[in-house]
Amino acid sequence: MTKMLKNYAADAWGAASGGLQPVRSAVNGEVVAQTGSQGLDFKGMLEHARGVGGPALRAMTFHARARMIKALAEVIMARKEELYALSASTGATRTDGWIDIEGGAGTLFTMSSKGRRELPDDVVLVDGELEPIGKRGTFVGQHVYTSLQGVAVHINAFNFPVWGMLEKLGPTLLAGVPAIVKPASATGYVTEAAFRILIEAGVLPPGALQLIVGQVGDLLDHLTCQDVVSFTGSAETALKLQSHPAIGREGVRFIAERDSLNATLLAPDAGPGTPEFDLFVREVASEMTIKAGQKCTAIRRALVPAAHIQAAEDAIKARLAKVVVGDPAIEGVTMGALASLGQLKDVREKARQLSADARLVFGDIDHVDARMGEGGEGAFISPLLFRADTPWTSERVHDVEAFGPVSTLMPYRDLDDAIALANRGKGSLVLSAFTYDPATARRLILGAAAFHGRIVLIDRDCARESTGHGSPLPMLVHGGPGRAGGGEEMGGVRGVKHYMQRSALQGSPRTLSAIVNRWLPGAPQPIGEAHPFRQRFGELDVGYTLKTPARTVTLEDIEHFAAFTGDTFYAHMDEEAAAANPFFPGRVAHGYLILSFAAGLFVDPAPGPVLANYGLDALRFLKPLSPGEAIRVELTVKDKTARNPEYGEVRWAVKVLSAADETVATYDLLTMNAL
Repeated sequence: MTKMLKNYAADAWGAASGGLQPVRSAVNGEVVAQTGSQGLDFKGMLEHARGVGGPALRAMTFHARARMIKALAEVIMARKEELYALSASTGATRTDGWIDIEGGAGTLFTMSSKGRRELPDDVVLVDGELEPIGKRGTFVGQHVYTSLQGVAVHINAFNFPVWGMLEKLGPTLLAGVPAIVKPASATGYVTEAAFRILIEAGVLPPGALQLIVGQVGDLLDHLTCQDVVSFTGSAETALKLQSHPAIGREGVRFIAERDSLNATLLAPDAGPGTPEFDLFVREVASEMTIKAGQKCTAIRRALVPAAHIQAAEDAIKARLAKVVVGDPAIEGVTMGALASLGQLKDVREKARQLSADARLVFGDIDHVDARMGEGGEGAFISPLLFRADTPWTSERVHDVEAFGPVSTLMPYRDLDDAIALANRGKGSLVLSAFTYDPATARRLILGAAAFHGRIVLIDRDCARESTGHGSPLPMLVHGGPGRAGGGEEMGGVRGVKHYMQRSALQGSPRTLSAIVNRWLPGAPQPIGEAHPFRQRFGELDVGYTLKTPARTVTLEDIEHFAAFTGDTFYAHMDEEAAAANPFFPGRVAHGYLILSFAAGLFVDPAPGPVLANYGLDALRFLKPLSPGEAIRVELTVKDKTARNPEYGEVRWAVKVLSAADETVATYDLLTMNAL
């Protein structure tokens, strides 16, 4: 049955009032859906997101948003088979669908985990350390991130209808920004189904998500400086969007991830017979055929030392000869169809353009022996391997992208020539290199990193765990310079910051501490009667401070510590040698002795709310301590982060002072405290 796709606006599903367009199966050409957005109030959608969704999301802490994102991932996984069934009509094999569906859920799981581990249980994100401004420390600066108060408009490509949506929603929702999703029409029926699953989960606040399954109408006309447009697709469409008057006039943030001519490089040391050569051949063939080559990260140019070009061609052709093209529902098929008949026409046209500068050494542009069911017309094409023996004079191989199972093999003279050819693509999402020589890898990075958003270095040591050339990961940035669009997506917390505003705050430590919910040096340090280690997580106030009595560090202490630990470094044991050192007045106490004595001054030994000490951060020894000098400690609750219903992390600012009130050492102590 033909499905009528619906839009989701202002928390309600509704069909277009007219202007419907058919969407056909990539496998047999039958109409599987009708799509359209006529009748939508696009301005109203933006206002609903800003007025309802934004405030609701911003009222949630990063941790609450992270838990919400995890719940969304769980429902996608629970209902994944529904999406697999629809995905087959896009021409995707089960493996292709796994990347899209379960890979998309995995992206949300990762973003949720990073949000709970790396972000505070708050709505303000501190950026960097306190910046002293005034001499007395009463006027300071602190950078912070806060959520944008607009809407994220996500315009997605056809090749990954689920992952493409989820990889953008993860950082957007974690940042506290509502989104309007606009999928590509060719595979939008899969996106609409996944979107329904998200809404039916019942974990999103009203206004957090909306969906447009047709054209965007006048949506862009109503954007403001608080909004973000994140686009994935062709350079031509990106240019049209980026040139929209409202985007330029209002300073709308524009994130572009465009198709690029990604390259892979077989290094000079990785000739036939090496593991790296075999890995290279496997990767080129795999990247050509997974998703029928319809990946923005797919290998379009394969660079090989001139001496090995024929061996590489023969090996890649041997692997491609084993590929079975056809309906993914038929057993034995390993490569499905392109996403649409329109896409098939485009790939054939681009392949013919490439054939003017390179010769086809595998496949047939116009014919393929595809395994198909009865009747229908599918968007099937053969894998096409080209070879350009004069890559410096073959312009099209560095400029024309056939967005399908198409790649061009080309020789290079030496590593510098290979780097120059890789950079000839004018910016790409990813470059991979197969080498077992670290010096070669470093030269490659220095020469090519500026032109590529991600560089994958694959060798025999990492191959088994490697995710391969074309797999973007949620903890790493996905994007690239130049032709690739100049934008970034994902990247863990980096991606979240694309939907937040960094501001520089200036004021007193007391005021700024209250804003960021973290104790800053110079802010009040209230001292209570109860030892802080006797207080539960919820009872500890940020800024609460313990000031300890003093303890004198004797020469006997230093010598005992040296004998007991084996640390007999001359600065602690040899007066003459220590005095000759420009940093010491003579023999001094061990830094770790100071830490140990400091702990002895502030630790309350009886069982209580403190469950574990699990580390120190930012330890600095600032002043040497001579025998006979005393130390004392100021222990301050710096910030707190709940981890689960049973315990939370407390970060303590520890300052070790001498009898003259000079700072001997500073560090952050991390403990887990019972709630």
